[in-house]
Amino acid sequence: MYSREILSPIASPVKDGKPVFGTWNKAFEKADLLEIRKPFSYPSPRWLTACRIKEWQCFTVQDDSYLLEALFCNIKMYQMVQVLFYDKKNKNKFVFNKRRPFSGWTLPQSLANSYVDSNSSKFFFRIHNWLDADTIKLDINIEASERLFPPLTARKNPPLAVHLTYNVTQDLTPMAVSLGFSERRSMYAFKTLAPVQGDVVFDENHITFNKDACSGFFCDYKGFFPYNMHTTMCNAIGYNEEKEHIGFHIAENQTKEKNKNNENALWVNGKLTLLPPVLITTPEGPESNWNIQDIEGMVDLTFTPIEQNKGGTNLLFTKADYITPIGVYNGMLVNSEGEKIKIKDLFGMGEKLYLRM
Repeated sequence: MYSREILSPIASPVKDGKPVFGTWNKAFEKADLLEIRKPFSYPSPRWLTACRIKEWQCFTVQDDSYLLEALFCNIKMYQMVQVLFYDKKNKNKFVFNKRRPFSGWTLPQSLANSYVDSNSSKFFFRIHNWLDADTIKLDINIEASERLFPPLTARKNPPLAVHLTYNVTQDLTPMAVSLGFSERRSMYAFKTLAPVQGDVVFDENHITFNKDACSGFFCDYKGFFPYNMHTTMCNAIGYNEEKEHIGFHIAENQTKEKNKNNENALWVNGKLTLLPPVLITTPEGPESNWNIQDIEGMVDLTFTPIEQNKGGTNLLFTKADYITPIGVYNGMLVNSEGEKIKIKDLFGMGEKLYLRM
């Protein structure tokens, strides 16, 4: 059965100007990839090197009735925010996208106690990464807006306010990884699954998330990702028939030595299992079933989309295309004890992303 070493915690994924590759169960004190010396074969000024680093934080929250995903992405040419709120029972979807060119907010290098916020036209967000206090907080306020849809009919998007707190307690095991694209170009990721509590006000409806019934992923990414970047991600949260709390976050990306190190993880009742590399295929297109499998026999899943969400942009020499369907997962996973975890209609999301930047 697949396994890999969980290394002793270190302060940074960079040492003596070189990236350190591996997997840890604690966040780094600081993740500054600009400490890597000569990440490219050609000499470049610091500002240009900094422009090659893409970074984002992602929040995915679910209970039995609702799903919320919020993405805050800084790819230097522009910042992008996407917020998706989905009512599972009524199948109502709210999607908000905002792009801001060039200068603006940047994401912090430490999760110990740091802030990032932005206040622009009809939109506000604030993130407080506070792992020193076992807490991550997210606040979002989106005002109502008019949008035009073919054939040029106006539709009003309702307002959305979000105030959520992740309870990242010590009995939950997170995962931090540093993965290589080359000897001196790397990506860093931190992932944790935790109980979430707070409130959402959507179109004058007040929704309370209780930490006993609601949980979510928090993910932090930075990396010297390839100019033509493509990645596919799958995640889900919920309970199986044995009433175990299940969460998995799986990705297929362009990093090297995937068997030695990758970003795939399973949590069962807060306990972390490191998963092997996977192959994610969509033989009939991303609108139909996704197949997620490995060669170790630990991952065998099918994702069935039930609601589509697409978008993208194409500006000069930059391009972004993404599809983030909502759906259900069925199949099987194996935890670190060799126990088979049956997955039946576990609600989650998929993502296929292409970014040229």
